[in-house]
Order: sequence, then C-alpha cells, then structure tokens
Amino acid sequence: MISVEAYRERVVALAAARTPGVETVAVEAAAGRVLAEDITARFAVPPFDNSAMDGFAVRAEDVAGAPVVLPVVGESAASGGSIPEVRPRSAVRVMTGGRLPPGADAVVPVESTDQPSGAAVLPGSVRIDRAVAAGANVRRRADDLAEGAMVLRAGELIGAAAIAAAASVGHGRLEVSRRPRVAVVSTGAELVPAGMALEPGQIPDSNSPMLAALAADAGAEVVASRRSGDDPAALAALLQDLPEVDVIFTSGGVSAGAYEPVRQLGGTLDFCSVAMQPGKPQGCGLLDGVPLVAFPGNPVSVFVSFHVFGVPLLDALGGAFRRPARRFGLAAHGWASPSGRRQYLPVIDDGNQVRPSHVRGSGSHLIASLHLADALAIVPEEQTSVSAGERLELMKV
Repeated sequence: MISVEAYRERVVALAAARTPGVETVAVEAAAGRVLAEDITARFAVPPFDNSAMDGFAVRAEDVAGAPVVLPVVGESAASGGSIPEVRPRSAVRVMTGGRLPPGADAVVPVESTDQPSGAAVLPGSVRIDRAVAAGANVRRRADDLAEGAMVLRAGELIGAAAIAAAASVGHGRLEVSRRPRVAVVSTGAELVPAGMALEPGQIPDSNSPMLAALAADAGAEVVASRRSGDDPAALAALLQDLPEVDVIFTSGGVSAGAYEPVRQLGGTLDFCSVAMQPGKPQGCGLLDGVPLVAFPGNPVSVFVSFHVFGVPLLDALGGAFRRPARRFGLAAHGWASPSGRRQYLPVIDDGNQVRPSHVRGSGSHLIASLHLADALAIVPEEQTSVSAGERLELMKV
C-alpha cells in the first residue's frame, strides 16, 4: 500500500497534461471562479476623505470649548456636487460617506448636537455639546488601500468578499481560469438509472449523479455523465466517444474481482492500494492525454475519494489556491479504526461533538445516511480506535 500523500501527488501531477484557458467575466458573475491574474487597486480606498458618521464637519479647535453654537453654511451628502468650505467658527452638515469639506478636520456626531437624527431641514446653526479631537470620525483617503496596492492574488477562489474588494478598487471585469471540463462515468452491470424499478440484482446508480454534483461544487463544468457495464471493450468505446474534457472521473471497476472493466483498460493507467478507509483500491493515469482518476465503486468510497484526491486535482487544473481550513472536533463516543490505514469517517459536527453519520460507522456502502454528514473525521493510520472525548481533525465536506 502507498500513503494518501504519495497517491495524492500522483493524481495532482496529472494536471500538467492539461492547460485550461482563461476568460473574462463581469465581476458580479465571478463567484466560485479562480482568479487568473493579480488584482491591484486602480484607485485608493476610500478615494477621498469622508465622514464616518452622520453629523457636522468642523474644525476641532472651534469646538474645544463646547458647548458652542456655530452657523451651518451648507452640507455634504454621500454624492457628488460642490460642497462649502468650513471656515473658522462654522460647520457643514455631513452624511456618512460624504466628502469631508475643505477646512474641516473632524466630524461631530449628530447625537452630540441639538439637532435631531434622520430626515431634517438643514438648520441655520448647530449647538455642539461635546468637543472632538482632530481626525475624529474621519476616514482618510487611502486609509484602507493606496493606489497600486495588491488586493487579490492569482489563484484565489473568488467569493463574495473578493468580489466586493475587486469592485471597490475599480475592476468591473476579471480574468478567471476556465472551469475544468469533467466527464463522470460509473461502471457496473448492476447499475440502472435512478428512479427505475429494480430487477433482481440491480441497484440504482447513485455514483454518477453524486460525482457530477461533487465536481460542480468543486468548480468544474460537468459536460458528460455516462454509465457502463462490465465489458472493458464497451467501456473503452464509451470513453473514446466522450466530448473533449480535462479530466475523467470513474467509479467502480478497480478492485480485484473478475469483472473490473476500468482495471482491464490497461495502457498508461496505474492501479494501487492506498492506505485509507474507505477508498483503498484506486487508479489513475492518462487516457489519450486526458487525466483519468478511477475511484472504487462503493458510494461512500467515491465520496471520500473525491474529497481527498478529486478536489486537489481540479484545483491544480484550474490554478486554484485553496487555503487549508483545519477544523477539530471531539468524538461523542468511541469507534474502531483499521490498523495501518487512515480512516475518513463521515460524521455530524454539531459544533461541540462529532458522531458518525450512521450507527454502523464506516461501511463504504452506507450511502443513505451520507447526506447527514458535514465533515470527515480523520483517524491516523497508526491508531486502531477512537475514544469518547478524543480530539480529531475534520475535513469539511
């Protein structure tokens, strides 16, 4: 058997065979995409000195002896247009985000004056009840970012916050990596489409729809979903007939049985045993220059294998840098783990404790309860049991 890390490196290395392109999308359509270029600020954030409060812009020295009454010579709202200067012993009404008027160096919140909050007629004068220091309630130009500053790095997975950051520094369109094109193929003569009545010995195909959903969630474009029996020649013909893709994920046909069509494809595909549970039998390689990753057939094995090996490959194909999110949880009760194999157990994490998503634990066929799991509890290879209250590393799923 080889280690999880050694096999993951083998799978990820397949990405070198493909070079997904780049496309430009509107910033509001970039969620879930991978940034293909560094983003720098086209202008400062904020782009001008502005008020952090609704209130009155003043010179701090004019209100040092508060309470004082000052004439109001105009206002500055959070919009364009001209604004008056704050001359000695005067004030300008200002709204949150409004430009700081020339001459002002501080903002007095409306709550510290005799004026009402909310919609009100511009007063002729204002009583300032509390002194403020220079710079109080003022956001200076470039407080957040200066022009030319680095904002986002190529390889970032773009989320809502990254979209806001890009838009705030002047970018309306972004260069992103094209989504890796994926085909999923489930094998097994016993499989029938979901929803069909079952004959003796048949089972619904849950692997291909699950793999397609997993790949889409990981940022791929699923362009084909196929099902094959146990005939290696028929499987080979099916694979040759796929549309152009960047990676093929298969399920089933990789074990040591008599009817293992993926293993019988031969060529440059390499099959091995990985020191993990579930997901021990694995295979990968290039099929006519296209990466093919062959997962075992049991549904939980497919689910675990995709998260451990499939996601890193898609990230490498799309140029994504995924920050590892380490989480930990305490076992609600104990369970067994196989010696010499790293266990990835589907668990329910309630924020305080984790427990297996199925009462029977880690069976690779226990698909009907898999949707309850929100993490995989990782038990090291050298460990044969987990104790109640033990701290475990979790992989989010």
